Amino acid sequence: MPTTGIPPLGVTRTPDGTRFAVWSHNAARIDLCLFDKQGDKELRRLPMARDGDVHSITLADVPLGTRYGLRAEGVYLPDHGLWFDPSKLVVDPHAVELDRPFRHDPRLTVFGGETADLVPKAIVTDVQAVKTKPPLFEPGGLIYEVAVKPFTMLHPGIPEKKRGTLAALAEPVVVEHLTRLGVSVVELMPIVAWIDERHLPPLGLHNGWGYNPIAPMALDPRLVPGGVKELRKTVEALHKAGIGVILDLVFNHSGESDRYGTTLSMRGLDNLTYYRHVTDQPGELINDTGCGNTIACEHPMVQRLILDSLRHFVLAAGVDGFRFDLASILGRDMGGFHRDAALFAAIAADPLLSDRILIAEPWDTGPGGYQLGNFPHTFLEWNDRARDDIRRYWRGDRHAIGALATALAGSSETFSRWGETTTRSVNFIAAHDGFTLFDLVAYARKHNEANGEGNRDGHNENYSWNNGAEGATEDPEVVAARRNDVMALAGSLFASRGTIMLTAGDEGGRSQHGNNNAYAQDNTTTWLDWEALDQQLVDHTAALSAMRRRFGVFADTTFFTGQGDVTWLRLDGRSMTVEDWEHPATDNFIMVLTTEDRKQRRSTRLAVVINRSHAPHPFRPPPSLDGEWRDALTGLALPSAAAARSVTVLVEVF
Repeated sequence: MPTTGIPPLGVTRTPDGTRFAVWSHNAARIDLCLFDKQGDKELRRLPMARDGDVHSITLADVPLGTRYGLRAEGVYLPDHGLWFDPSKLVVDPHAVELDRPFRHDPRLTVFGGETADLVPKAIVTDVQAVKTKPPLFEPGGLIYEVAVKPFTMLHPGIPEKKRGTLAALAEPVVVEHLTRLGVSVVELMPIVAWIDERHLPPLGLHNGWGYNPIAPMALDPRLVPGGVKELRKTVEALHKAGIGVILDLVFNHSGESDRYGTTLSMRGLDNLTYYRHVTDQPGELINDTGCGNTIACEHPMVQRLILDSLRHFVLAAGVDGFRFDLASILGRDMGGFHRDAALFAAIAADPLLSDRILIAEPWDTGPGGYQLGNFPHTFLEWNDRARDDIRRYWRGDRHAIGALATALAGSSETFSRWGETTTRSVNFIAAHDGFTLFDLVAYARKHNEANGEGNRDGHNENYSWNNGAEGATEDPEVVAARRNDVMALAGSLFASRGTIMLTAGDEGGRSQHGNNNAYAQDNTTTWLDWEALDQQLVDHTAALSAMRRRFGVFADTTFFTGQGDVTWLRLDGRSMTVEDWEHPATDNFIMVLTTEDRKQRRSTRLAVVINRSHAPHPFRPPPSLDGEWRDALTGLALPSAAAARSVTVLVEVF
């Protein structure tokens, strides 16, 4: 079904007045409901005229700031996928501003129960377009993953009224920290309006991550009380500092959940269109996301909603790109995943979106959902395979050396399968989902008891280790070993080829006390304690980042050829042999790289010395005819041995 002839949806200000438009194929009638300034009292209920599947009405007397919602009438037969219930006030999917957050209540799930007092009202807003500019990011840079509230809530240098909000990211103390770390772009975890999963309120918990959205274009008032203007100002402030902004968006499922969930927006307007259902069983929602429903991204009108959302954030705020949660869903239909899916093609063809940074989380939980390396060439992809291989190596797993080298080199076996000559890998060791970087070396198993699910939730296999004590300890040897291991893991990340990602706070050893699924811990478990950050780790991360920016080889996204650009040596200086690569207990090697030295403006060589052994090892770098080898981070002379559990980067100076 083509959508090019369909007029704008949502709210459009015209010379004739304010036009409200929504799409629904299966609704018998849709009413526009106007509310008072507080959004509490319904003042008018007006039938919308139908033209095809577009329901619209134009009113001459609607000022900016007007609160509104929708009610849809039709058949209520959930077993047939029909959920029409005019007692449910529903939110316009194209709403760009809401007057309050969503909150869960059992009435939202019960047929015939009035919900106008529960549901946020959309606000008629005049959105001004910014002048679009090329994205402020190049592949190979450092992505800094940020959850707005946890990152800013406890920062002593942020004005108290701004803590926990997006505006805090524009504060000088935050910008200074980002600049010190050499951040190329911040990736904001979801800031659009979301609702708690229904099992959380009885446990006294709340979703603190936002991966349960309802309105894909409306910013959540808890995080962004200033609406799209606050987003635009924050983007402008970060751009001024040379830092780009990526939004983490969720188009794979919605917070309306399974058939026992809420009716808040798309379900109430046209459940059969917006969600995927089992073939010949329209009452059974497909759950390829593990969240109760799956958005039908193959449907043209859903694609229209997604494209309109992306365009809105570029036009209204100038964002540089997007990260897509469980992105395999975006390319799925009933036949499986397609690299050439219509939605991918539409994004690539859109003049506003074609140059944006696009990052895929390349999997979902459904059959055939793991698609690492299979996205279009315009997408970067989270590389969980490299993540796990780096973790296994440093944990001490046998037969791990080859996989580590592959990860450091950009994972060509994954990203060259479509004939591509560059890596699209986003390398990371820890993300919001799973252990923090510090917890990887402090906990051998997950500790999710506070989530109220008997420690059954979250990944069981984290490839982690605890250095001799589970969790918090004051043993100085364990404390030192953990700091050392975090530095080694960070060294591996910053010495890898391609784009890299660091989660906010991991540069200073933040901990979630072993909780590897902390989405429901909107408290000090996830709130970053800035005063407790390990400054030695922060300094080391900043030094690694400066080194990475100085030498172009790491950010270069082309694959190594082996023709003088990379050499793999043993610590004794001899070339690695097949036997060395295949030996189950090989603990160390040297990666020698030819690179541009941007500081000296000349070509030089680096030697990345990696030693996971718990003992120092003498090593011999390759001969230097006209210079000498020095530590690339400190400038100090060549050490006599590779320290235990270390990544040392040496530069050939002349």
